[in-house]
Amino acid sequence: MTFTVTVQPSGRTFTVERDEPILQAAIRQGVGLPYGCKDGACGSCKSRLLEGRVIHGAHQHKALTVEEEEAGFTLTCSAAAQTDIVIEARTVPGAGEFQVRKMPSRVSTIDRVAPDVAVVKMQLPANDPLRFHAGQYIEFILRDGSRRSYSMANAPHTQGDKPFVELHIRHMPGGKFTDQVFSTMKEKDILRMEGPFGSFFLREDSDKPMVLLASGTGFAPIKAIIEHMQFKAITRPAVLYWGCRSKADLYLHDWALEAAAQMPNLRYVPVLSEARPEDHWTGRTGFVHRVVMEDFPDLSGHQVYACGAPIMVESAQRDFVQQCKLPEEDFLADAFTSEADKHGD
Repeated sequence: MTFTVTVQPSGRTFTVERDEPILQAAIRQGVGLPYGCKDGACGSCKSRLLEGRVIHGAHQHKALTVEEEEAGFTLTCSAAAQTDIVIEARTVPGAGEFQVRKMPSRVSTIDRVAPDVAVVKMQLPANDPLRFHAGQYIEFILRDGSRRSYSMANAPHTQGDKPFVELHIRHMPGGKFTDQVFSTMKEKDILRMEGPFGSFFLREDSDKPMVLLASGTGFAPIKAIIEHMQFKAITRPAVLYWGCRSKADLYLHDWALEAAAQMPNLRYVPVLSEARPEDHWTGRTGFVHRVVMEDFPDLSGHQVYACGAPIMVESAQRDFVQQCKLPEEDFLADAFTSEADKHGD
């Protein structure tokens, strides 16, 4: 049995199978709904149910509270339609532009750039390059069918004659995939991946100045966006804030300095939350989103692109909207939810 989903205010329609998550059907049919984790953890796909009935699958309380559900909100990644439905959601131009597909990939290089971070480059099939927006992510399909998501840290134009994606992988001790990356993975290993996914990419129809906000390996999709801006000669003013614990965690600090030197419209502000004496740090310190608030007490005319730990993304969204007048629709985010994040509450 199939049902019809109508998205307002765009009027876009698509079909969904009974018990199929709404978001899964939208991605399959190239309909650009906003989303992040696809696992009921981040809340990026939260939409208002205007008509019809859905049943929610497993999701985290923080992503959709009981009060929000009673008020008519739904998570399209975990909700299955039981009737024809109408939802209110911003469609994201370009989110469904490129076909999601599975492909083999080969480990090209593994570069340990910090004690717990590896930059891994994956070679892709040369005859059928992956098409994606800078900021989107891929999923590795592991042998047991489980999946792990990583944002691509290179812009599409960098693929060239030998298509590849660059991934920034943080070691999560005990992690099924990252333990492998930091122990047994070697060059030329073959992995299956699927993508592109996600609605986190540059909104090129806007000319608002931007705050690019990253914590830890949340720097990966921000790096891709900066590469894309440079390639397309996008001159919107942008400030990159990269928050890490210590200087060693700023694993591509020199790259960021060089990008800011090459792009007159880009400024770079590194922030350390736990600067060590051996860092000899004279830069900004504290929580990275608080440093943004010190510099931009009024964000009403800006767009924010935030990526990193869920606690940083959630704090930034709440505080920027409530205290700095940032319009909710101008906060664009990708929270890096780990498997532990997805299954905790």
